Amino acid sequence: MGGLAALIALIALVLAPSTGASSSRLGRHADPARARPAQAYPIEPTIAAVVSANQTGPAMPSGFVGLSLEYHALVPYAGRDPNALNPVFIALMRALSPGQPTVLRIGGDSTDQTWWPMPGVVAPGGINFSLTKDWLRVARAVAAKIDARLLLGVNMAADSPALAGAEGRALLQGIGSRYLDALEIGNEPDVYTEFAWFASPAGRVYYARPASYDLQDYFEDFARWRAALPTGVPVAGPAFATETWMSELPSFLSAEPGTSVVTFHRYPLRGCETNVQAGDYPSISNLLSDTSSEGLAQSIAPYVVTAHAAGIPFRLDELNSASCSGKLGVSNTFASALWVLDTLFSLASVDVDGVNIHTLPGAAYQPFSFTEQGSHWSASVKPLYYGLLMFEQAFPAGARQLSVDAPTGPVKVYATQTSSGQIHVVIINKDPITPVVVRVQLPGPQTPAQSEALSAPSVSSTSGVSLGGESFGASTTTGVLPTNPHPTTVSPTLGYYTVTLPGGSALMLTTTG
Repeated sequence: MGGLAALIALIALVLAPSTGASSSRLGRHADPARARPAQAYPIEPTIAAVVSANQTGPAMPSGFVGLSLEYHALVPYAGRDPNALNPVFIALMRALSPGQPTVLRIGGDSTDQTWWPMPGVVAPGGINFSLTKDWLRVARAVAAKIDARLLLGVNMAADSPALAGAEGRALLQGIGSRYLDALEIGNEPDVYTEFAWFASPAGRVYYARPASYDLQDYFEDFARWRAALPTGVPVAGPAFATETWMSELPSFLSAEPGTSVVTFHRYPLRGCETNVQAGDYPSISNLLSDTSSEGLAQSIAPYVVTAHAAGIPFRLDELNSASCSGKLGVSNTFASALWVLDTLFSLASVDVDGVNIHTLPGAAYQPFSFTEQGSHWSASVKPLYYGLLMFEQAFPAGARQLSVDAPTGPVKVYATQTSSGQIHVVIINKDPITPVVVRVQLPGPQTPAQSEALSAPSVSSTSGVSLGGESFGASTTTGVLPTNPHPTTVSPTLGYYTVTLPGGSALMLTTTG
């Protein structure tokens, strides 16, 4: 083929209109960074995205992505010996906030099931976990090892400010103010009247508060608990689970202007929902819907504005795919990696200051699980973690989002720019079947970019996940993802970087800066 004919053929390929294609025609393990030759593959649906040089929103704060653990989950994850912590857990945690402090939240349901034993006092019926000096040593050692600030829940359900005060003093003394971000009073008090706190051996069900408990009662309780906690310790709240009470955030902040961080909890789906027609039924299709990512972020955006107007940071300190500890076949699949990647970008877009992914051993949604044999630890890294890792790489501390002009639909395009000028573009194809060609126009010099794919055999896969062509495999004893020694390079043609994404995959383009 002559030079002019070759150029014309190349232009036709780049500018070809969409004609649609069957996913069965595309190998699931094909390199999504490579454009398919027209003579070998049908033309996939094509979209164009234009990234501008306009930076939007604030710079990414340090420690944006953290974890949220139940009190009883710390030792199974970190180990019992503060002088010999689980090194795989430490490495996996460090990778989510490399070179920067992180916020580790410890609470959840166990907030209201935990106490510091008080001499001469019998543990209330809902208590099933006792803090010890050994537990405190482990918590302090973890915080020191990963440079974490701990957001710690204190019991409110027991209806005893004295109990909460003793717990707060023990946490402060055992862990130290250096590693204490704040004490979060109670866990989801807005549903104290809806979910039982505990049941007696005889089967009698007890609730943390009477059916008449309302927002004003909660305001009065919060003030009493705050007064019982150690003087000068930052306090977080309201830790609500519903928008019904969260809509009264202005009233809460008016009553408690000294709150150090506003906290809220969200799950897009309900793991225990059995009605398959329900919008929050735990299915892969519901998880990958925009309602579960962008919709979730938009629903809390007004509360972020309210908190910031009061000069207080907003932290979504309990988030995961589905409540009730998640749902196997959904929360542990590759779909969760695509969901969390899309959701974290959506939350950053509405100026959330931080997010904590909730986990506990045995939960369907945990990002990793551990096995200990003697003094040796290994981890099974779940698909969710790969999504967290790509987000951290794409949106490091100090970076800012760039405006993107792209069509609406299942393909999402986000862009960030670091302080050094490096640009990251993340493309997520949430359509589980249909591949897509994406043509991206970037500001600045048109230099070759590196491409890193996030992929798996299918959105329902629970294994076989890779990031940048590398994987933790069935288990890892290091917690460190290998670096691909031969990264894929994409060069611009006629001002566009053109890549192909299989159905149910993501890809990141990175310029040299």
